[in-house]
Amino acid sequence: YRAMAHTLYRHFTTQAELDAEYDVERSVPDFMVYARHFIDESKLARHRLECRLDVPYGPTRDEHLDLFPAGKGAPILVFFHGGYWRMLSSKEFSCVALGPVSAGVTVVNVNYSLCPKVSIDEITRQARAAVAWTFRKAASFGGDPSRIYVSGHSAGGQLTAMCMNTDWEADYGLPADVVKGGFPVSGVFDLRPIRYTAMQPAIQLDDGVILRNSPQLLAPRRTPAPMLFSVGGAEPAEFQRQTRDYQQHWENAGNRAMVLEQPGRNHFDAIYGFEDARSPLCEALFRLMGVDGAGRRPRF
Repeated sequence: YRAMAHTLYRHFTTQAELDAEYDVERSVPDFMVYARHFIDESKLARHRLECRLDVPYGPTRDEHLDLFPAGKGAPILVFFHGGYWRMLSSKEFSCVALGPVSAGVTVVNVNYSLCPKVSIDEITRQARAAVAWTFRKAASFGGDPSRIYVSGHSAGGQLTAMCMNTDWEADYGLPADVVKGGFPVSGVFDLRPIRYTAMQPAIQLDDGVILRNSPQLLAPRRTPAPMLFSVGGAEPAEFQRQTRDYQQHWENAGNRAMVLEQPGRNHFDAIYGFEDARSPLCEALFRLMGVDGAGRRPRF
């Protein structure tokens, strides 16, 4: 007699199975290749671009952001870094400003507190606070508050979706359409499986945190703002499924979606395209933002 295996999430019955899908560092042959890339390209971005670093947007020391202005009246891209809510900072992702800024898009790169110091509830609150700060302070760095878009990678994709699902009018006293579009890359939209992985001791998920912060489990707000979805074709199957499922959830609510296919890209090089304004990723981003063509700075 053999007992039936207990299902943890979908068809997964063991932590090892879920770790194999969600441990992104193990999904590539040498994670350090990508870690070094982000550090080196981000140093280059801070050297090459005008930037204002560590600008406070909230009361705690972790709540600061890095501004990469692109000129007066520029549209704004607010970016949330990845790291499974428990590691990294805005500084490893300065590189995402290289392509957008060269095309006339101001980038606001957000830093936030990490688990287990805070919960994902608080990280989501900080992400929303950063968007509210950006709207209110846009004039101070030449940005256009009527053209704010949000983007993020991995855990930052979850924060992107949560910002797209915010009642800005009721909660912040801002225009309901303060965010004009979202671009999550390789996002995690259902937090339930993370609870059963090796990351749980640091992230400390419980039922309430999961239900409040999983875009897949929340009813999407009806909004005219579209979402652009992307995930690498070489990423673990669960990341590809999570993106497909959330795109469907978003569209089922009557919202608009665009898709950027990235065949052969893994979880880390899926965002390399932010570094080059001529990349398919940046071209898709510019279409989302409506800055293709005349809205972009000429290249010399």
